This record gives sequence, C-alpha cells and structure tokens, in this order.
Amino acid sequence: MSKWLRAMVILLLAASCGGGGGSGKTPRNLDNACSILEQRPTYYRAFRAAERKWGVPVHVQMATIYQESKFKSDARTPLRYSLGVIPMGRQSSAFGYSQALDGTWKEYLAATGKRNARRDNIRDAADFMGWYMSLTNKQLGISLHDARNQYLAYHEGRTGYRRGTYNNKAWLLRVSSEVGQRAVTYDIQLRNCRAAR
Repeated sequence: MSKWLRAMVILLLAASCGGGGGSGKTPRNLDNACSILEQRPTYYRAFRAAERKWGVPVHVQMATIYQESKFKSDARTPLRYSLGVIPMGRQSSAFGYSQALDGTWKEYLAATGKRNARRDNIRDAADFMGWYMSLTNKQLGISLHDARNQYLAYHEGRTGYRRGTYNNKAWLLRVSSEVGQRAVTYDIQLRNCRAAR
C-alpha cells in the first residue's frame, strides 16, 4: 500500500470517529427529567443556579439542551465532506451542551467576565443559556417560560428571529414545537421529582 493511500485510510478512519473526547457520555432515559437529574445531580444544581440568576425555568433549559446536544457535553455539529468522502470541517463552530457558537460564546465571556468558562461544563452551559435567553426576553419580549419561541430566537439568533427567518424553515417550526412540548413534559415531571427538591 502506498504512503498516500495509507495516509488517506488513516484520515478517513479518524474522521469517522467523530468528535472524540469520551467525556460526552449522556444520561439514560432522556424523556424523563427526573431520571436525568437522578443520574446527574450536578445538572440540577447548574439549572437552578441559572434559574435564580437569569430567571429561565429549569424545564426550559432542559428542553433546549435536549434539542441542542441530547445532554452530551462535547457535542459538535456533523462534519462537511467534499466529494462525499474528504472531511472539510464542521458545519458550524457550535460546541458543548448548549451548542454555543464561537462568536456568541465570546460575547458571553466578555459580558459576564467569566474567562475560564467552558462550553462542555454544565454549569457554564446553563449560565450561558440563561444569559442568552434573558437578553432575548429584554430585547424581543419573549417570555422566559415560552420554550418554543425562545428556542426559535436561540437557533436563529435575535436578528434572525426579528426578521422571521424561521418562517421559511418548516423543519425548524416543527422542532421548536417539539421543544415547547418537551418543556411542558419536563415541567410536569419535575413537579413530582425527588431529585428536583
């Protein structure tokens, strides 16, 4: 086997392994908020801290994180390929629990002074989400309890939301409705949850 072919095979094998970093193991039974919090008590502490600081309810944070990363700490967007096989980088810079983009994360760091915050840390990710949704509430008037519209503004950015860019994306309208329904489900579950006391 030639050196070039061997290098190509190694490159393709490495690319097929995805985002790496085995720290991204997710909880089981993601349809049950109580189960998630029983498996990861640090999650509840992080969500409650963000709720106290920014006003974003725990169930709204959880429904958004479910949609963005399925609670995987090192989640990344899929790779893009040229000619169907040559990896050309990620679809975006989104990373971590909250799938915060590089630019938005830098804004958050500058606004909060948290220079050591990390997107793969649940406490920092929840705080980021609270910060972002709180600004959305102030700038667009979207209730912090409105998971569906908060998600649309989170996904499209506040400028995109103002322009109504989501109206041309039937898939996103469907997904945002699912986020809204999941938030309702999580809220009902959390009311009867030992882990959330």
